[in-house]
Amino acid sequence: MAGKVKTYNPKEVTMALGAHIASGYAEDSFITIDPNGDGITKKVGCDGEIVRSISPDGTFIVKLSVLMTSDTNSFLQQKYNQDKQTGDGMFPLLIKDLKGGMVFSTDSAWVAKPASRGFGKEAANREWEIHTGEGELNE
Repeated sequence: MAGKVKTYNPKEVTMALGAHIASGYAEDSFITIDPNGDGITKKVGCDGEIVRSISPDGTFIVKLSVLMTSDTNSFLQQKYNQDKQTGDGMFPLLIKDLKGGMVFSTDSAWVAKPASRGFGKEAANREWEIHTGEGELNE
């Protein structure tokens, strides 16, 4: 059907970090999901024969940018501290566009390192890097 109109609303994007719902998203790009691994690669032999290799790496890196005043900063810092002390800082992760778009989920996610802290004339954002075990990304 030509001319179909769809709507994106950033208020309809939700991220659940275990039982914590992320809030205080940064004003521009606030969630980035990047697959690890090489996906599907190829090699071409001298005689032109081609072989494809499928990476078994199903892990992801998720970057979350929130305002410096967001309660999500405290949650993620606590999870990082817990992981460093006991190794029990993992949590399930679910990202969903409630308007019917992308869904990402994994049973195992953890904070790779604390967000950088910057202070200036105006409030800054904090970017958290979250690594995952096997994840599933659907459109």
